[in-house]
Amino acid sequence: MQPAIDWQEDDLSSLADSKASRPVHPAGGWSAAVAAALWRGDQLGTPVSAVWPSGFAALDAQLPGGGWPGHGLTEILVPHSGTLEWRLLGPVLRQVCAAGQPVVVVGPPLSPHVPGLRFDGIDERRLVWVQADTPAERLWSAEQLIKAQACGALVAWLPQARPEQIRRLQVLAAGFESPVFVCRPSRALRESSAAPLRLQVRVGIDWELHVRIAKRKGPPMEQTLRLASVPGGLQPFITPRLRQPSRWTPREEEVDHVVVRAPAQPARRHSPAH
Repeated sequence: MQPAIDWQEDDLSSLADSKASRPVHPAGGWSAAVAAALWRGDQLGTPVSAVWPSGFAALDAQLPGGGWPGHGLTEILVPHSGTLEWRLLGPVLRQVCAAGQPVVVVGPPLSPHVPGLRFDGIDERRLVWVQADTPAERLWSAEQLIKAQACGALVAWLPQARPEQIRRLQVLAAGFESPVFVCRPSRALRESSAAPLRLQVRVGIDWELHVRIAKRKGPPMEQTLRLASVPGGLQPFITPRLRQPSRWTPREEEVDHVVVRAPAQPARRHSPAH
């Protein structure tokens, strides 16, 4: 019986010669192209397409790629819908309008305030408002806009979206280069989401935005970013004293030691029983 494979000395020598002739790759055994595309879990992800600066340097330093990404959903989670989203996204929407691209908003809980948008530099001629009342209408409108790639930025309010619906939007947004923002209530943070980027936003006492990156392509982020953000309409009128109200209010640790005593109640007189 003969062996299944008959190794010859010439075969072994040719194999050794072929291995010696292969190019030597950098550390890790990967080629330069593969090493550049490799992402490690303890590092911020690199963008696969263009990114848009958020307008906040501290936030860009923590976002994968250094800005708002395309080809995916970004979830904005707020306690009260209708105001903080505009303050956070105002700088990027201004860039999109300045580039001559339309900004489409789907189902905002409050009507867009045109004078306020002007103060933020957002051209109302580039703003398209889709008035969708029901959850099904808002979801359908967002899907069709992403499929058609009909805008330079999309902001959709989907407070009642289910995880499978968010997953469907993420699949569609993967083929859309422009940024797509989905605004949802803060309680949605307890739900699973296919969105690769999720931010929880609330407002501070000194007009700043408190932003916590709950999910990103990279290591978890525990600290909260404090982003200076005075509403554009108040910039010309706000006084230096009102720019930092915390300087004139008690600190939290001071409030904890304040003892509030209820006023003494007068003693009740009991009349004798007859």
